[in-house]
Amino acid sequence: MGVGVSIFILTLGAILKFAIEPDVFGDAVHMDVIGLIFMIVGGIGIVLTVVMAPRRGRTSDDRLMHRENHPPEI
Repeated sequence: MGVGVSIFILTLGAILKFAIEPDVFGDAVHMDVIGLIFMIVGGIGIVLTVVMAPRRGRTSDDRLMHRENHPPEI
């Protein structure tokens, strides 16, 4: 999950938590709780993306690829 998706989920959670009445769908669905869960997941996604990004970039610089362009002799 990238930063963009995490921000989208965080924003969607904030809309569900603060902009929609909790009893829109009745007592069976609590929109404020679902919004809170989305905000937590979005926040965790942003933190994991920021923590894992340097690790992903460093591994690509450490690899060295060597190829020789010699066709086989017949």
